[in-house]
Amino acid sequence: MELKLDTICALASGSGIGAIAVIRISGTYSRKILSQCFSKDLSQAQSHTIHFGTISGYDGTPIDEVLVSYFEHGRSFTGEESIEISCHGSPYVQQQILAVLQQYGCRMAEPGEFTKRAFINGKLDLSQAEAVADLIASQSKKAHKIALSQLKGNLSSDLKVLRESLIAFASLIELELDFSEEDVEFADRTQLKELVAKVLTTVEQLSASFALGNALKNGVPVAIVGAPNTGKSTLLNQLLDEDRAIVSDEAGTTRDVIEETLNIDGIIFRLIDTAGIRETTQNIESMGIERSQQKIKEASIVLCLADATDKANLSETKSWSEELRETYPDKKVLFIVNKSDLHSPNMDNGITISAKDGDGIETLNKEMVSAVVGTLDLENDTIIANARHHEALLKTSEALEKAANGLEDGTTGDFIAMDIRQAMHYLGSITGDISTDDLLGSIFSKFCIGK
Repeated sequence: MELKLDTICALASGSGIGAIAVIRISGTYSRKILSQCFSKDLSQAQSHTIHFGTISGYDGTPIDEVLVSYFEHGRSFTGEESIEISCHGSPYVQQQILAVLQQYGCRMAEPGEFTKRAFINGKLDLSQAEAVADLIASQSKKAHKIALSQLKGNLSSDLKVLRESLIAFASLIELELDFSEEDVEFADRTQLKELVAKVLTTVEQLSASFALGNALKNGVPVAIVGAPNTGKSTLLNQLLDEDRAIVSDEAGTTRDVIEETLNIDGIIFRLIDTAGIRETTQNIESMGIERSQQKIKEASIVLCLADATDKANLSETKSWSEELRETYPDKKVLFIVNKSDLHSPNMDNGITISAKDGDGIETLNKEMVSAVVGTLDLENDTIIANARHHEALLKTSEALEKAANGLEDGTTGDFIAMDIRQAMHYLGSITGDISTDDLLGSIFSKFCIGK
């Protein structure tokens, strides 16, 4: 992809009023442009130095006293000559500085253009560039950790090893095709089978981690469901440690869906308090129940709440939770027995709590975290959180499975080589070794302008 040589600028910090704001400049003429409106001569400035001075308007009128950080070509985030201006956080000051920079030759950056230039200049691969956006958007400790790991290149390193191992064998198969008339075999088929199986296993493991990664990135939807008056709203309030939902002894008090977020061990859970599910003739309550059933379908975790003081409800809720597990095998369904402060039931496979007093809530929290994490090691395992990466890994798996089947069936080398090339293509698309202008445009358009 061709890179424009023009110099760009944009506000890199959040918009609005603040103590300070940061304006970023990047491009061949960064220092030359700034020198026309800055009180200090930066022609001899060393990289990674900070300079105090005044920025003035096109007519010479002082705008603000600022700190200017200078980064020479090859040693900046973008790989280009870059400057960051730390000014006072007045929106007026920000606008005036950006205006004078444009008057002297800068243009406003497009969304994600700074990071795009970092990618094109080889400072980041494509997966690392996408991690920048994920890092900015992270709202929990775990989401931040996944984005930071990807930004450091952990995913890129794993994929590079896989791709290089395939390239080595693919080249031998391609060599065989050049000598097809001589009936020679350069690539050991047994070793190739083992390699394809090994790579396929790794790719499938990465792909399987997407469910967790996506949940950690976007929050885990948790539906609290059950019959009326089982304590769903009380449980929501207890988990949040605040009175968010109205609690009443009257059945059908909650007639709509209430959603709140909860952070447990660095994982964001999106709690959904639903209307009590029962037979009803009331139109408003019926609509709430329909929404509750829809939220069950959308949730990753379902908390089926039963009333410890009601034997019939206990039995019905337990049976219902088992039905939900069969109907939705991809969901984690937890059977919760509430009101243990009033009655201590003898129930198997259930978590006993008192939503009113808080008893058993810590155990419930641990079960919810365990339901999300499963057997994956968040500290050491590479986790996929990007939908584009997941799609590419699925296509990689398909290509490798075709190659594996071809090796078993004795398919000719040209077809096997084609499948392996496809797998290499999809792996390369994740890191940007294989990319198109349309793909890059789509990815970077989702970034904020100053990044």
